[in-house]
Amino acid sequence: MDAVHRAVRVGAFMVEARLRVIYGDTDQMGVVYYANYFRYFEFARSEYFRARGGSYAELERSGALLPVAEASCQYKASARYDDLLVVQTTVSELRRASIVFTYALFRDGAPRTLLCTGRTRHACVGRDGRPTRLPDALIRLLESPEPSPGSPTST
Repeated sequence: MDAVHRAVRVGAFMVEARLRVIYGDTDQMGVVYYANYFRYFEFARSEYFRARGGSYAELERSGALLPVAEASCQYKASARYDDLLVVQTTVSELRRASIVFTYALFRDGAPRTLLCTGRTRHACVGRDGRPTRLPDALIRLLESPEPSPGSPTST
């Protein structure tokens, strides 16, 4: 495959992000409302960029935006108020103008309990909303086998 149209090895770089379920994330049944899992994925995705040495803010300053074009979640068990969650995030696909993140969300503990898995595909667009190529700097950042120095959340 050419340098801008290839798949990244799944799990080549994985980041774990931790968060705690707040009361406002739960529904009347006391479990996390289904759509909030996508917020957890977004949080974990931001932490992924940070652990790699970048940020969404830097990406936006470069003129590139990554709106979600597709999202899915497969629910296995429910998270509840005050649960400590761990979201594992990897890049599973990197293409000319899109990127795919995969997620595994666990209730922390011994042993961890898998609550859901998910996937988001992001199209790269410019400020005008038109599709554009992923910036070379972002591709280099995501393809680098090494975590950024001092990134404690990377594994």
